[in-house]
Amino acid sequence: MRLRNFSTKTGGLATLICAPYALHSATIADFAPGHSVVEALCQGGLSRIFVTDWRSATPETRYFSIDNYLADLNVAVDELGPPVDLIGLCQGGWLALVYAARFPKKVRRLVLVGAPIDIAAAESQLSRFVANVPLRMFDELVQQGKGIVHGDRMLESWGISSSFNDAEAVLQNPPGLDSGRRRELCDRFRQWYAETLNLPGGFYLQVVKWLFKENQIAERRFVALGQQVDLTQLRVPIFLLAASNDEVVSVDQLFATTRLVGTPAELLEKVAEPCGHLSLFLGSKALDGSWRKISHWLVSSELKEPENVPEEKRSYDKRLRHRSALKQHP
Repeated sequence: MRLRNFSTKTGGLATLICAPYALHSATIADFAPGHSVVEALCQGGLSRIFVTDWRSATPETRYFSIDNYLADLNVAVDELGPPVDLIGLCQGGWLALVYAARFPKKVRRLVLVGAPIDIAAAESQLSRFVANVPLRMFDELVQQGKGIVHGDRMLESWGISSSFNDAEAVLQNPPGLDSGRRRELCDRFRQWYAETLNLPGGFYLQVVKWLFKENQIAERRFVALGQQVDLTQLRVPIFLLAASNDEVVSVDQLFATTRLVGTPAELLEKVAEPCGHLSLFLGSKALDGSWRKISHWLVSSELKEPENVPEEKRSYDKRLRHRSALKQHP
């Protein structure tokens, strides 16, 4: 995993975006001007922003498991300095939730966007597809790739059409946009959509079986880095953003998180954006609407001391801030 740094300052609280590790690259978090989660967060006042850029699988990494990626995420958080604000996009959302439940003191606030958490809460095209396909078919897909699930094969069996009209809908281009710019953005979308990632067979089969077929996260049976995670012990503030027309993750599959975690009701936020799945991350209207709310929710809370940080850590942080101020104003 490459850790992408979009920070405008070197000090302060870190916001870590956990990008999806599914079909497409982490560019989904920073697609183009006016279509970028990173840009929206920067404009919203956040100054230390990082993105996980998961690498495509190779023969050497074909046996990697979910634990491998949780471990990499943990290294990144430690490098940035916990607690961090963690934002999980789609498949990166369930990974972020599991991580926060496994290491609750390392996450200050949690944002989950279009993430499949409770598969049994409602049906989506994706969950229906996985439910109707026998597990042996997924095993055969891994065997055919010699331990690697190739992205182009996944795209053939499951995906959204990337025609020009669909690109327009996903990007939510305004009517008055210059025709040349409109064409450029749609061409860029089609290119991004066609370039897929390969997944380790071990990781892929765990996701299919543990998450989609057995619903282990919602049923509190998920084991992360040697420990069974208990979502009821997770009490950090959580913001949930779903798409009301999502073909991949239904609204209820995400919003069910509110009854699974231990977070008090007053610290839970839920918003449903009137769009499809990819527009949550690429759509200009969604980025100018719900993502502004997320930015405000994160920035306004920075003024308060994190409740889950030990007093000695708070004192240490205050000393660091004081020392930094002395360096800037000798």
